[in-house]
Amino acid sequence: MDEPSVAYESSNPGGIVQTSGRSIAEQKRRKVVIVGIPGVGKSTVVNKVVEFMTKQNFKTDVVNYGTVMMDEASKLHGVRSRDDMRKLPVEVQRKLQVYAASRISLIQEEFVIIDTHLFIATKEGFWPGMPLDVLQALKPTHLVLVYATVEEIKRRREGDGTRARDMGTMDSLHLELEAARTLLFASSIVCGCPALIVSNSDGQVEQAAETIINSVFSS
Repeated sequence: MDEPSVAYESSNPGGIVQTSGRSIAEQKRRKVVIVGIPGVGKSTVVNKVVEFMTKQNFKTDVVNYGTVMMDEASKLHGVRSRDDMRKLPVEVQRKLQVYAASRISLIQEEFVIIDTHLFIATKEGFWPGMPLDVLQALKPTHLVLVYATVEEIKRRREGDGTRARDMGTMDSLHLELEAARTLLFASSIVCGCPALIVSNSDGQVEQAAETIINSVFSS
């Protein structure tokens, strides 16, 4: 027979009510990591989430993990683009990952979205974008994976003239999606937070954004 859960509340001198050791402000805080392989439209979905949240008068701080890494890579290694950054030696990329995580972990806004990738495709294979020490530094409350069909991803990559993206074959794209799902659930286990998978099919970016808001920010 399951034992009933009990919430213990106590007042402190500052007037903040504590529930199970966490303040109400801490319980409301959301640090959401949104991931997706190139071509799924992740950044478009993130922008739509912020747009909807702003209309509801909720301030959402968005941090692009790659931008934080890129700023440091540019200063230390003279890298000029993110696509060049991922060609750096893996050990250098690891140092940049940890640096970015430490910087982002300092953000104390109530709603924070971290736009990043679950892995980096290198000549050595898939390198995790959020290894154990990065997850421990970030302490996300939620993980969200944006996905699309292989056909949609391939078409979007081919139509993106702003980035030197790897086009990928149908087989390699299937492998990327499989790796993304596997790493999502592994990351969820490590940080003890829920993992949500959201479809961003053609013409459905608003529905994808609403799903994230209703599942994560309205709970």
